[in-house]
Amino acid sequence: MKKLSIFLSFLIIILSSVKVKTVHAENSYYARNYIVMNTNSHKVLEGKDVNSSSSVASISKIMTAIIALESDKLFYVVEVDEIINTVEGSSLYLSIGDKITILDLVYGLLLRSGNDAAVLIADNVAKDVASFVVLMNEKAKSIGMKNTIFNNPSGLDIFDNGNLSSCYDMALLMSYCMENELFREIVNTKSYKNSIKGVWINKNKLLKQYEYCIGGKTGYTKKAKRTLITSAKKGDMELIVVTFNCSSDFAMHKFLYEKYFNNYEYITFLTKGKNNILEYEFISDKHFGIMIEKNKAEKAKKLYRINSKNNELSMYLVLETNESLLVGKIILNSFSIK
Repeated sequence: MKKLSIFLSFLIIILSSVKVKTVHAENSYYARNYIVMNTNSHKVLEGKDVNSSSSVASISKIMTAIIALESDKLFYVVEVDEIINTVEGSSLYLSIGDKITILDLVYGLLLRSGNDAAVLIADNVAKDVASFVVLMNEKAKSIGMKNTIFNNPSGLDIFDNGNLSSCYDMALLMSYCMENELFREIVNTKSYKNSIKGVWINKNKLLKQYEYCIGGKTGYTKKAKRTLITSAKKGDMELIVVTFNCSSDFAMHKFLYEKYFNNYEYITFLTKGKNNILEYEFISDKHFGIMIEKNKAEKAKKLYRINSKNNELSMYLVLETNESLLVGKIILNSFSIK
C-alpha cells in the first residue's frame, strides 16, 4: 500500500449544494439570538441574528480558559492576593493567601464561573489583566471572530461594556476550544474535587439532563440576560448551539440537538489520523465530513478523486439520482509517497 503524509494547508468546503431545511426554533422557544453550527465544518444549520453583537456574559470565559490551557503556566501554583477584591458576582470564594494551581482555577472558571478565578488567571498568565485582554482579542482575531471585542476576562458588564460578541463568533470559538483535549475533558466534567475548596459542581445542567451533551458554559448578567453555549455529539455528528437571552435555554438546546440528530446523518470523509482511501493511506490532522438528511444519506455514496499533479484530494457525494455533489476539496501542502 502506498502511504502518503498529508499536511492540510488549505481547506475549501462546499456545502451549499446540499440544502438544509430548517424549522426555526423560535416556533417553539424564544431566543433573541441563536445558532446551530456543525463543529467540524462550521456550517451554520440554522439561527437568528447570528452576527449581531451584544454582551455575552460568562460564556466569554471559554476564551479565558483556552488561553490559560495553551499557556506554559498551567501547573503554576499561584497565591491568591488582593486582586480578588476587585471582582463582583459569581465566585469560588477564594481567600487571600490561598495557594492554587492555574489548572484548578480553570476548572473553577468553567464549572462554577468564578470571577475571582478569571482575574487570577489573567493576572498570572499575563503580566496583568490588561495584557491578558490583549491576548484575548488577538486570539479572537486569529480564530476569525469578526464581531467580537473582549474587555475583561470574566464577562462582567457592570464597569464597562462587557465582552461583546455574536452567536456565530462564540460558536466558532467553542469549535476551536473543543479541539483541545483538556478543554473537552474539563467542560465534560460534572463535578471536580479541587485542592482547597472541596467539590465543584458544574453549572451546565444539560450535562445531566441530556445524554449527548459533552460540554458547555452558562452565563448571566442583567444586561445580557441568560446566555448559554453547549456542545453535543451523537455518533460522528458533533454540533454546537449558542443562545442569547433565552429563558428556556437548556430545553431549547436539547430541542435543537434532537432535531438534527433525529433527522440528519453525518457522513465521514476523513478521520483524524490514518485513512485508507483507494490504494493510499492518508494521515490527516483533521476530521472532515458532511451532514445530510437521513432519507438522502441512505443510498448516498462517497467518491474520492486524487490528483497527484495538482496535489488535490476531491471528495464527492453521489446521491440516488446519480447527481455528484462536490462537498470538499483539500489542497495538499505536501504529497509524498513513502
